Amino acid sequence: MEIETIDARQLPPEEARNIAELIAGVWPDPEKTIDFRQQRLLDMGRNYRGPDNQAPRLFVLRKQGQVVAHAALLPRKIGTAWGDLTVVGLASVCVDSRERGQGLGAMIVRPVFELVDQGVFGFSLFQTSPEVQPFYEKLGACVIENTFVNSFADDPHATPFWNKVIMRYPADGEWPVGEIDLLGPGY
Repeated sequence: MEIETIDARQLPPEEARNIAELIAGVWPDPEKTIDFRQQRLLDMGRNYRGPDNQAPRLFVLRKQGQVVAHAALLPRKIGTAWGDLTVVGLASVCVDSRERGQGLGAMIVRPVFELVDQGVFGFSLFQTSPEVQPFYEKLGACVIENTFVNSFADDPHATPFWNKVIMRYPADGEWPVGEIDLLGPGY
């Protein structure tokens, strides 16, 4: 299988739907229908205003024409003690349950982390569950303990992330201490 990179600014609606179907199958949620997820994918590209090399992208793997693995790259400006930083948000990493155990998750995450290694972004920042934490640690990420807020939210001090584990890539190097403002909702 070969990884396809899709510029989210040029995402065709039918591709967005295929990806939305995979995401909904992995994380079923009656409030987040396939139509809702499809629209969010389309909006991700339509709403981007920034450098081309940091544009939102989707990475997919297909088997017999079906999307079986996906990861989204979301450029995000965050507020830190160092000042504002643009990081790459890693989101919606998922593999079809019938295809797990073949290394597809690592395959689909590596292109995102490679953009950090190439210096396009300084870090990748993302959330995950305790069960998935070891997967990301094997890829070179580490847990961070900062407090996260969203100054644009109705309750700016409520954590914008819903998973318990917040991680960054790479694990080495310095990282800002103290509170981090996501300057928007969690992802």
